[in-house]
Amino acid sequence: MVFKDNWNRRTFLGTLGALVGTIFTGRKAFAHPTVGAKAGPITGFGATGNVYEELGVTTVINGQGTMTVLGGSMMRPEVEAVMAMAGRHFVSIPDLEVAAGQRIAEMLKLPEGYSALVTCGAAAAMQSGLAGILTGDNPKFIEQLPDLTGMKSEVIIQKSHRNPFDHQLRATGIKLVVVESRDDLKKAINPQTAMMHFSNFADNEGQIKVQEWVKLAHENNIPAFNDAAADTPPVSRLWDYANMGYDLIAFSGGKAIRGPQCAGLLIGKKDLVAYALLNNSPHEDTLGRSQKVGKEEIVGMVKALESYLKEDHEALNKEWQRRLDFVSAQVTRIPGVTTSFPTPEIANHVPHLHIKWDSTRIKLTPREVTTALRSGKPSIVLSSGEHGEALSMNSFMLKPGEEKVIAQELVKFLKAHTA
Repeated sequence: MVFKDNWNRRTFLGTLGALVGTIFTGRKAFAHPTVGAKAGPITGFGATGNVYEELGVTTVINGQGTMTVLGGSMMRPEVEAVMAMAGRHFVSIPDLEVAAGQRIAEMLKLPEGYSALVTCGAAAAMQSGLAGILTGDNPKFIEQLPDLTGMKSEVIIQKSHRNPFDHQLRATGIKLVVVESRDDLKKAINPQTAMMHFSNFADNEGQIKVQEWVKLAHENNIPAFNDAAADTPPVSRLWDYANMGYDLIAFSGGKAIRGPQCAGLLIGKKDLVAYALLNNSPHEDTLGRSQKVGKEEIVGMVKALESYLKEDHEALNKEWQRRLDFVSAQVTRIPGVTTSFPTPEIANHVPHLHIKWDSTRIKLTPREVTTALRSGKPSIVLSSGEHGEALSMNSFMLKPGEEKVIAQELVKFLKAHTA
């Protein structure tokens, strides 16, 4: 992995100046009386044990899943512990990123020539990954993004794969070239094509599927990117797309993996991962400088992956289904209420519960139910489906026992509106 000297030289001189300053002011460099000390009782903010309540923000029971707007997921205690350890020392962030990437590649048994980078979420992985493809290790190109003068300027994407997250791609300055068929793709490829982008959750919607997309990209010597942000579980997806040959793959760290909410993973070819890091924080005058990922998040992501790989995923799936079965058993006692248990094939591949009812018996729409539950006490967040056709929930972000609260509140509310 190659790093340019300008960042290291500026940072070194700045650090040296700070050290000299401590010498001449009589202070000991790096001395801090609280480093490593045992934390005492919290006073002031946080003393009650509920920081959200102190701020006047309502906590919710999350039956909707790993939604960024709700805070993603909850970190395991061991992840919190290693992040606290990481916060007690200073370290070269580029060196830490390289070492963490190597450890992650080893844990995931990635193909030869692959590495990883901890990013500020999957969206940041998309942007820095594409930026690296565009610039390589050319410092002039890195500094001038999103001005693409001298660089390739187009990314091909299927029409059905367009979504709000491709804003991260457009932020680099590229033009998205939209295709639908294989013939469209063939016509779209030209000397300005920098990358072919695939939104994995839309695999079933496009004419060109995940394995064919990377094959066509490589036949034309074009890097292929796979946005697989929410595609764990199953755990095997962490290496499946690398084994297919995708040059870069993005995953969220703060979803089912239960790493830091502001962390993600960029997995891919070593040279492209290296170029992505050059376009990212802590390097200055880069497009990704604002997408800072701290030493704590980098270390936390490594630990979260280690824990995730060791989990009994079959047992977890059974527990998630048990919770939904409990809710179903309670609500179907109400005349006119029926349930089903779909599991999304790709993203958020966990058991879901859909609840429907006879509208002549219960004078409510699913959206009215979700609105009422969200504004209630306790506040419960469920989904009414993309088209408001059913009440929907999953249970893999619930705390133990919260399924009972959801069932109780649902039954109470539905019964209150039964004709």
